[in-house]
Amino acid sequence: MTPSKDWMAIEDYVNDPSFEVGVNSFLDYAFQKLGTDNIRCPCCVCVNGEFGDREKVRQHLLVYGVVKRYTFWFHHGERLEQEPQLVCDGDNDGDDDGDDNIVEENGNELDEMLGIIRDLYPECNNVGSSLNDSNLEEPNADAKRFYNLLKDSQDPVYEGCKSSRMSALLKLLHIKTLGRWTNESFNMLLDFLKEDLLPKGSNLPKSYNKSKKVMKDLGLSYQKIDACVNDCMLYWKENEKLNACDICGASRWKSNKHNGEEKCKSNGKRIPHKTLRYFPLKPRLQRLFMCSKTASLMTWHHGKKKKDGTMRHPVDGTAWESFDTEHPNFASDPRNVRLGLASDGFQPFANSNTSYSIWPVILIPYNVPPELCMKQSNMILSMLISGPKGPGDAIDVYLQPLIEELKDLWEVGVQTFDAATQRHFQLRAALMWTINDFPAYAMLSGWSTKGYLACPCCLKDTRSMRLPHGGKECYVRHRCYLPMNHRWRKDKKSFDGTVEREGPPQPSSIDDILNELKDLENIILSKDPSVKKKISHEVRGDNWNKKSIFFELPYWKTNLLRHNLDVMHIEKKICDSVLGTIMNIQGKTKDTLKSRHDLKDLGVRPTLHPIKVGDKWNMPPAPYTFSSSEKQTFCNFLKELKVPDGFSSNISYCVNSKEAKISGLKSHDCHVILEHLLPLAIHGLLTLLVREALIELSLFFTLLCAKVLNVDDLK
Repeated sequence: MTPSKDWMAIEDYVNDPSFEVGVNSFLDYAFQKLGTDNIRCPCCVCVNGEFGDREKVRQHLLVYGVVKRYTFWFHHGERLEQEPQLVCDGDNDGDDDGDDNIVEENGNELDEMLGIIRDLYPECNNVGSSLNDSNLEEPNADAKRFYNLLKDSQDPVYEGCKSSRMSALLKLLHIKTLGRWTNESFNMLLDFLKEDLLPKGSNLPKSYNKSKKVMKDLGLSYQKIDACVNDCMLYWKENEKLNACDICGASRWKSNKHNGEEKCKSNGKRIPHKTLRYFPLKPRLQRLFMCSKTASLMTWHHGKKKKDGTMRHPVDGTAWESFDTEHPNFASDPRNVRLGLASDGFQPFANSNTSYSIWPVILIPYNVPPELCMKQSNMILSMLISGPKGPGDAIDVYLQPLIEELKDLWEVGVQTFDAATQRHFQLRAALMWTINDFPAYAMLSGWSTKGYLACPCCLKDTRSMRLPHGGKECYVRHRCYLPMNHRWRKDKKSFDGTVEREGPPQPSSIDDILNELKDLENIILSKDPSVKKKISHEVRGDNWNKKSIFFELPYWKTNLLRHNLDVMHIEKKICDSVLGTIMNIQGKTKDTLKSRHDLKDLGVRPTLHPIKVGDKWNMPPAPYTFSSSEKQTFCNFLKELKVPDGFSSNISYCVNSKEAKISGLKSHDCHVILEHLLPLAIHGLLTLLVREALIELSLFFTLLCAKVLNVDDLK
């Protein structure tokens, strides 16, 4: 029988002798049930996270006190089946040997499951300590879900099975996710298990859908929101019951091309053209604080700012410091969550020839240490925007639910239980910035990254020229960032034939930006050309396409750094261009006849100007292009290279040494080649000046991607 737990509620535990009596009875019970030399310590410091022998746990409890919410001793052998016996029967018989055997056989799994459940429902953690009048009331919705989960966590798959129904389902669903099984293959497995392997009467679900129903209270739900086929609007809130778009008039539902009838599923429900899957943010942020370990990590950033001129986390940057200065009330509670947003499209199907793009929007909490920030387990999926094409500028339409929730999290917050302090607090959150590649940067910021004024930092002061033969914009005059007395400023021959006398572009103030965006507020974002507002960049004199929906956030205009470029995408593009040029890969090299004609028009690099021989133009060999033997040496180096496990993928699979070709490199492959392998691979190849330039390029990205950055080095 479980001993009395009244001693756990004693406030003055240091001076009350009954507290020590209760501690001793608890220790007697725990060591008897578990039969081990060491048990988890439930003191306010260890919080069941550390193990100790009897004397150590006793001293901890007497000095630090016991965690008051730990009223169901599931880490110390207590079983849910014992509760009626404890309260109703008052039975003093010895412990049931059968229960002891179950604890020994399956205790770790049960403890883990109960720990997960109780972290999810901290308000229900007084289950099993006693029964009073309040227990006789009808349980609320959370309590009902809690009781159901407790039952499923202890019901075996069949009589005598060591795995519970819930743990078995968790493992099966986990394997399904890791193995990328289809729903149909999962149904086939369940059918095989129930019919051929498990005894009759097993309570394993028959299908994937029924499995999800069992697990729904353990997981987090999402909302399905239909969208216009032209991305004009969402069918939500007051527009939830509309059957056609208010803006373009397009039908909400798919129809048969032959007879025009609306398509329906087997259950009779109509099929929408597009669906947004939105994962509410508040419960996901609350989950970060439901486990004491993760809850304590959410305050890591507080007081961690380095003052030695180095950066290893955004907290060391000026943008973080500026935000704290602008919003001291938000910064006063280190538990308030600071988020980054990332989004990009990808092709989800195995057949790469299929034209389809799905856009996930992911949030990253930056409260945690740098080694945890970018771990996949800490990323929060916010929404999935369905294809078949990317949303373009209309991504703002899909971001409406997230922006509305972020505004509420800033102004009001949500009451959250902090497992680290055992207290409730009002959790708030703020979006600090976005992280994207260059095309997605344009979609989220509203500034087009194409044309004469493509730079989203220089804005109207972007310095560019159009190459007459290549037909592309060329962004020049980078020497303006050099010191005014730098010798390269006067070097016409090595650059574009001009002397650079101007300084760098000055960033526009937020007031100037908002004034430019006044006439772009509430414009229609649609892919239907009949309703989409046409914007002339030449008439406007800028590259704004819209006023970003992020400006609806009260604090967005005060953010010092609103948008960031993803360095991995940049490395991929640069690596492809460098390899394509030095290996002279057709279709990937930047050294083309058109580019040689552009050099001639600019009056630079006369040794590279094309020479006309008869009706054809010949291109003089360039010092930055491999010879045939050098190309073979370079490919052999990458083909035969051996690297430690986990350092990179097997790059040799992308190298054809016989034909001296490289193809199929992924982003991380390019990251490794550009930063680590390129300086080694070109050793003894090309000319000295070209090697030095490529090695310096490699060192630049190595420095930029280092775990610790020196601010002076970046300057």
